[in-house]
Amino acid sequence: MSVDEHKASAQPPDSLSADEKRLHELGYAQELSRSMSGFSNFAVSFTIISVLSGCLTSYTIGLAGGGPVIITWGWLFVGAMTLLVALAMAEVCSSYPTAGGLYYWAAKLASTNSAAWSWFTGWFNFIGQVAVTAAIVYGSAAFLNPLLDLQFGYSVSLGHTFVLFTVILAVHALLNQFGVKLVALLGNVSVWWHVIGVAVVVGVLVFKPSEHQSAGFVFTEFVNGSGWQFGWYAALIGLLLSQYTMTGYDASAHMTEETRDAARSGPKGIVNSVLVSVIAGWILLVGVTFAIQDYDAALTEGPAGIFVAAAGETTGKLLILISFVAQFFCGMASVTANSRMIYAFSRDGALPFSRLWHAINKRTRTPTNAIWLAAGGAWVLALPAIWNKTAYLAVTSVAVIGLYIAYVIPTFLRLRQGDRFQRGPWHLGRWSRPVGIVAVAWVLFISVVFMLPPVNPITRDSFNYSPVAVLVVLGGAGLWWLVSARTWFTGPKVQGSAEELAAIEEDLKSVG
Repeated sequence: MSVDEHKASAQPPDSLSADEKRLHELGYAQELSRSMSGFSNFAVSFTIISVLSGCLTSYTIGLAGGGPVIITWGWLFVGAMTLLVALAMAEVCSSYPTAGGLYYWAAKLASTNSAAWSWFTGWFNFIGQVAVTAAIVYGSAAFLNPLLDLQFGYSVSLGHTFVLFTVILAVHALLNQFGVKLVALLGNVSVWWHVIGVAVVVGVLVFKPSEHQSAGFVFTEFVNGSGWQFGWYAALIGLLLSQYTMTGYDASAHMTEETRDAARSGPKGIVNSVLVSVIAGWILLVGVTFAIQDYDAALTEGPAGIFVAAAGETTGKLLILISFVAQFFCGMASVTANSRMIYAFSRDGALPFSRLWHAINKRTRTPTNAIWLAAGGAWVLALPAIWNKTAYLAVTSVAVIGLYIAYVIPTFLRLRQGDRFQRGPWHLGRWSRPVGIVAVAWVLFISVVFMLPPVNPITRDSFNYSPVAVLVVLGGAGLWWLVSARTWFTGPKVQGSAEELAAIEEDLKSVG
C-alpha cells in the first residue's frame, strides 16, 4: 500500500491530536514520545550548530585559510547562504513533519524515480550525520585535552585525544538511552548555557587582556597559511570554519515526531537555530580574534591557547571549561538527531539489519540500537585521527558535503514541482523559487570546494580523505542499489492501516 492510498483509507479517530493524525496520514504510528515543545525542538538544532563548538574547534582552519578577514566577513557571508538553505528546507519540513526528514521529502517530491531519489538522499544524510557527530565529539575531545594537560599533566597527543573522544562518545550514547525528556531538558539548558557562555567568553576577552589586536587586523587582515600560492584558494578553504559550524539543523526535522505542533515548530526550529547562531557566532569570533596575542601560537594551539595567553592560566581554564560543556551538549544532541534519522531510515528497510536498528525500547520510547549505531559509526569514521593530523578537517568536510547534498536534493525536487507543491502551514510564498535556486547553487559550490586539498604539500599526514569517504559511501550505496535495492526498496512505506497503527500505539502505551 502506498502512502497516498493509505491516506485515502485511513481515517484516524477524533481522539487523536492533529500531530498524530498528520503522522498517520504520512503512514506512521506514533511510536516515539511526543513531549517536546517548539522551544525544545529549536534547542536541539541550536545545540548541534553550537557556536561554542564549531567556531572554536575549527577556528584554526580559518586562521590558516584567509585569516581574520575570512573569519569575520566569511562568517556573515556563509551565514546568509546557510539561512537561504534553511528557509528552503523549512518549507518542505512543514509539509512533511516526519522523523525521516530529507529522504522522506525526496520520495514525496520526486515526480519520477522517487525510490532512487529517496535512497541516495538518505545515504548522504546518513554519512553526513555520522560525520558531523564524529567531528563534534572529536573536536570537543581536542578542546578538553589542553585543559587536562594544564590541570593534570595529561599531555596533548593524537592518542590521548582519541581516548577522550571514545569516552565522551560513549557517555553521549548512554545519556540518550534515558529518553527524550532528559534530552529535551539538557537541550533547553544548553540554549542558555550557549547564550550566557558566549557573553562570558567575549566579556572576559574584552576586559581581561592588557592588549588587543586592532580593528584593522580583525576586519581586514588576510593570512595565507595553507602553503598554496593562491590566496583566493586559501580563502575558499577557510570558509569551512563557518560552513562546518552551521550544520546539523536538520535535527529539528528529525525530531518532529516527538514535537508538538510539528508542522510549525519544526520549520521554526530550523530557521531560528541558524539565525540566532549567525548572530551569536559572529560576536564570539570577533571577540576571540581581537584577543589574539601571538598569531603563530594561535595557529598551533587554537582558541584554548588564545584564552590562556589573553586571560591568564586560571581564567583561561575557566573559558575552556565553559566551551567544553557547550561542546558536550552539542555532541549529545548530534547523537540524538543521528539516531532518529537511522531509526526512520531503517523503519523503511534501507539500512543493513534494519529490523535491529528500528527496534524501540518500549520503556523509554527511544531507538536504543540506533543510538549505538550512531555512536559506533562516528567512532569508526574518526579512526584515522589516531595517526593523521588533518583527519579532523577531512571529517568536517565529509559532514558538510554529506549533509548539504542531502539538504538540497529535496529543495531541487521541490523547485521541479513548481505550483504542484502542496505547502504546509509554514511556507515562503512567492520567495520560494528564488530562495531555492540560490540554495541549490550554493550547495553545488561548497560540495566541490571542500573536497579540494587543504594544505600544500600534499603528504600522507595532510591528505584530505573526504573525497574517498564520500565516494566509498556513494559507490557502496550505488552498487547496492543496482545489484539489489532497486528491486525491493520503494521509498518510505506505511506501517499499516489506521487500525494497525492504533494497535502499535496501544501496545507501546500498555508498557509505558
